[in-house]
Amino acid sequence: MNSSSKFYGQSLLILALILFQVPIVHAEGISEINNLPGVVITASPFKDRNELKMAQPISVLEGDNLRRKREVSLGDTLANELGVASSSFGPGAGRPIIRGLDGPRIRVLENSVGSLDVSALSPDHAVSAETLSATQIEILRGPATLLYGGGATGGVVNVVTNRIPNQLFKSPNGNFEMRGNTATQERAGSFNTNISFGQSSWSFGAFKRKTEDYSIPGRADNTDSTGEKNVVRNSAVDQQGGSIGGSFVGERGFFGGSISGMENTYGIPGPDGASIDLKQVRYNLAGELDQPITGFDKIKVHMGYNDYKHNEIEANGEVATRFKNQGLENRIELLHAPLFNWQGVLGVQFQDRSFSALGEEAIIPVTKSRSTGLFLVEERSWDRLRLEFGGRFEHASRNPQNNIDQSRSFNLFSGSVGALWEFVDDYSLGLSATRGQRAPAIEELYVNGAHHGTATFQIGENTLAKETSYNIDLSLNKTAGMIRWKANAFYNRFNNYIFLRSVDIDGNGLADRVDEDGMLDLQGEFLVQNTSQGGATFYGAEAEMLVSLKPDEIDFRFFTDYVRGKLDNNHGNIPRTTPVRFGFDLNHRTGPWTTHLNTVHVLRQSKTATLETSTAAYTLMNFEVSYRIKKTRSSGVRVFLQGRNLLNEEIRVHTSFLKNFAPLPGRTLVVGFRGDF
Repeated sequence: MNSSSKFYGQSLLILALILFQVPIVHAEGISEINNLPGVVITASPFKDRNELKMAQPISVLEGDNLRRKREVSLGDTLANELGVASSSFGPGAGRPIIRGLDGPRIRVLENSVGSLDVSALSPDHAVSAETLSATQIEILRGPATLLYGGGATGGVVNVVTNRIPNQLFKSPNGNFEMRGNTATQERAGSFNTNISFGQSSWSFGAFKRKTEDYSIPGRADNTDSTGEKNVVRNSAVDQQGGSIGGSFVGERGFFGGSISGMENTYGIPGPDGASIDLKQVRYNLAGELDQPITGFDKIKVHMGYNDYKHNEIEANGEVATRFKNQGLENRIELLHAPLFNWQGVLGVQFQDRSFSALGEEAIIPVTKSRSTGLFLVEERSWDRLRLEFGGRFEHASRNPQNNIDQSRSFNLFSGSVGALWEFVDDYSLGLSATRGQRAPAIEELYVNGAHHGTATFQIGENTLAKETSYNIDLSLNKTAGMIRWKANAFYNRFNNYIFLRSVDIDGNGLADRVDEDGMLDLQGEFLVQNTSQGGATFYGAEAEMLVSLKPDEIDFRFFTDYVRGKLDNNHGNIPRTTPVRFGFDLNHRTGPWTTHLNTVHVLRQSKTATLETSTAAYTLMNFEVSYRIKKTRSSGVRVFLQGRNLLNEEIRVHTSFLKNFAPLPGRTLVVGFRGDF
């Protein structure tokens, strides 16, 4: 037995022993019971709903836990959450992957409105939601996702920034943060504040981040034994942005808006040496009103408009492609008064998008996309049982300019049912089943040509059918006591699953490569990727345990997750599937001092797709020590020092297109401070 298998087996044994001891420990009674705090889920339609009251699996990152895990990209920030990985396309671009599903199957929201960028189009495109401005990041699945799109079969990630205040503040409050990183030479800072005048509240925020090419152990390109060592070239990032928001707050609700802007220039590691220069302006409106009309308790309105553009720049400095995306999303939710003990929300969502990619290397036609969705989510609670169900109808269209014959439209039906049963005190069982449908994305339908960002030659298929998934989630939770835990299992069956597949037309046993014009070339710069469709199955499990040896002072966390994705008819595995992971956290707090140790071991991924390369096992060990200079209960400054990848491992992320060219940074020190006032 190799060391990885032995380590994994021992960890599972320890986890199982603790799980089996839980009922005994609980029965004996514990003098000090530590209850799991509830973090309110803003993306839920129901008031004061926290992760303990949701039938579907939920993860929430906030407070010091969010500060500790912040990275440049949203995907890398969430990469070690249960069931979540990152597309990891260098420091500048990383999108969340949930349970092996990525791209348009994951909806990224900012304050409950879509990010409205083009990050789902390709892994080299950055998510426009900025982690330095986030106060909370929510990851959820199940009936509530029907509010945001039935095609979000992987889940929903909601980045909460509080740019539109929904309350009045007695005094100004906010936060600031500064940090530096030795591996990336990062210099980053942010400032956010809220203030009220009479019945109005205002928010202001700004951030700046700059990094250089980052350092690694060994060579970046593992296919070139003579390549440069200890650095990943063309990996620098330069970001900045700001926002202003305001709202009127009354006794029955609030209404307000915000404007935010971002500029982001980042390199794309790899043989092509391309970079992206991104600019975005975003406008949002939001409001709530209690008792708007008879029979309804509340109305919620969310509106977002995004003016986004980025240039893809070649190594010689010439602009190869100009991407533009103007997106509009409106959603209205009506929460009705209890009816036969059922409470629920019904609403409408409208999305409109105008996308263009212009230039010598444009590979997707100018396309207008539109969708209109109607949804309903209902729930009823008994003493120890709560039932939920939801439904959504959506009509979506894809209309490429100057090619009306390839226009497509789809009618999409999605539904979900779930239950949460607290069968004894502090133990709950959750079960949810979801049927979701999504329309093919424009890149899946119409892409055709060489994409320098991913070094692939992609070929779309304009006859693709709508994709349908059938998902079952089962969760078991212990929510209080010295030992708390949760375990999730899922099974997701797809009809007409859409994916990119490598091909071997010349039959030499290697994935085909081509030149700029699509001609076969063994040394060609571009890997051929054809859009394909067929049946697929995803299944897996996640488990997490928290052990409080001394409440508010010492606690441990053990966790593991597993996902398997397979194509039907013996056509192999889903490409870039997350390997098995398991890990351990230790938190120790004494007075103003806090220490945190995190270790994650990732197994070798050998269950690869046809013509896909495997990745080696690795262990990522991080450590942090921080000191809080406390002034009052609600304000103070925390100084922190982090060591990341302390073992200086060569870490290649299997979910990344760049795994052969851009491993993660080597041993790193991060130093900084964060203040709250």
